[in-house]
Amino acid sequence: MKLPRSYYENQNVLFLAQDLLGKVLFTEIDGRITSGIIVETEAYFGIQDKASHAYGGRRTDRTEILYSSGGISYVYLCYGIHHLFNIVTSVKDEPHAVLIRAVEPSTGKDIMEFRRNMPASKAAISSGPGSAAKALGIDRSFNKKDLTAHEIWIEDHGILYTTDEIAVTTRIGVDYAQEDALLPWRFFVKGNRYVSRPNKE
Repeated sequence: MKLPRSYYENQNVLFLAQDLLGKVLFTEIDGRITSGIIVETEAYFGIQDKASHAYGGRRTDRTEILYSSGGISYVYLCYGIHHLFNIVTSVKDEPHAVLIRAVEPSTGKDIMEFRRNMPASKAAISSGPGSAAKALGIDRSFNKKDLTAHEIWIEDHGILYTTDEIAVTTRIGVDYAQEDALLPWRFFVKGNRYVSRPNKE
């Protein structure tokens, strides 16, 4: 079942970042569908979060999409090479977001293998946010997409993880966020080989 817009409008971004684990992220490009089970996420807590692009209420052409009501994609280029896929959550003018850091290949593995030039059995195919996006064919053209439409969407396939099966750690690559870099806002499925490193609990 495709997740409805109301799902994304939940104002508790930490809940969503954990609840999205086990959900299945789909893309359809030129009639070809690929998907991956979400196994790693990070939460970004709007204007209060020094790691967020919207910290302090910052609004630019790039970040304006974060101020939309939930259920929209936010894709940006990191280090000039990696596209990172984020889900805008919460209500209008509350710029929370969840970064999808890793997926486990599901539908269309052959297409994902072609995009990444490696076998799906190799964890690196979709481990880490840049790799996950590339495996699913997500680039800047997927920015500002409606996640309830037909180009990119998320489904609930009934895959559930208990709190014991979910690791909670600090986020990766946000050292610039000072004390907020220490917040335990990264979540991943323990023991899943597609989780990016460091995958220590």
